Amino acid sequence: MKLPLILPGVVSLALCAGAGWYIINQMFDAPGASTATATQSAPPSAVQTVNGETVVVLSADAQSASHIEAAPLAAVTSQSRISADATVIDLQPLFDLRNRLATARADVDTFTAQAASSRTQYASSRTLFADDRNISQKSLLAAQSTMQGDEARLQSARVTLAGLDGTMRQQFGDALANAAAAPVSKLFQRLQSGQSVVLRVTLPSSFAATPPVQIAVDTPDGRTLPAQRLSASPLADPAVQGTPWLYVADATLPANLRTSARVPTSSEALSGLLIPEHAVVWYGGQTWAYVRTAPGHFTRRYVPAGNEGEHGFVVTSGFNAGDQVVTQGAQLLLSEELKPQGIATACKDPPECDD
Repeated sequence: MKLPLILPGVVSLALCAGAGWYIINQMFDAPGASTATATQSAPPSAVQTVNGETVVVLSADAQSASHIEAAPLAAVTSQSRISADATVIDLQPLFDLRNRLATARADVDTFTAQAASSRTQYASSRTLFADDRNISQKSLLAAQSTMQGDEARLQSARVTLAGLDGTMRQQFGDALANAAAAPVSKLFQRLQSGQSVVLRVTLPSSFAATPPVQIAVDTPDGRTLPAQRLSASPLADPAVQGTPWLYVADATLPANLRTSARVPTSSEALSGLLIPEHAVVWYGGQTWAYVRTAPGHFTRRYVPAGNEGEHGFVVTSGFNAGDQVVTQGAQLLLSEELKPQGIATACKDPPECDD
């Protein structure tokens, strides 16, 4: 008869034990669950600030997927130089002027000989006329008229020759004018055969020193060619402000081609570090390069412009020999640095949030 009274007590005890067990589990599991939820909702930022520098942090897998590579900087010795605008001059007007100059010179020679002959003839006629009028006055006047006509033609030929020479010097400078006027000129032969070209290089107005004898000129195919100074250019490029000079380069380049020249500013050697050209990125109108400061940590540093070499930028500050500079993937690092940070999504798969 006591069994029905015991069963309700046993059931009540079991229910109390189960409730207590559930409460204990919730107390211990809740912190872990909240921590996991917080971890998932707030992942660590890919951009950090370390010692006042902005650092892009990428895992090894992310670097491999982005093909990011870095190489140590090496010390180099070069000359300090600036970049200047250069234009290939159309030399056809020079060739035309040279032909006209040759014709004018031939006319001068011809009229010089005629004038000399007519002067001799007039002098002889005057002597005969003075010697008891052995010739008529009419013959004397004819000889005088011939002499004066030949001298007038000679004077006109000389004016034409001087005008052509002056025009040539006003358009192409003394060096090219002298080469065109010379009976034999290797420089003019190279120009006329297309083996060499003349460039007008416009230096900045602040470039007070005499331009260097030799500079380097960029070509459309990415090469650089040495160019030798000829003379100051009497004509300026209306599109470029500065001081124009003429240089000659042994190359075949189309007329009116615009390119750039690398002009040394000093004969003294400059020691620095070479930042490869493909390692430099542009941001805010300035040049930058990324340095790997630690495994997976990349910092953007300013690269001063003005000392561009044939293969990159030569710097003397901001970098140290041996620094690991990113040579591939620098643009991806810049995009990662500039990407808005701290934006989370409630979707497990972000593309599904498009709807």
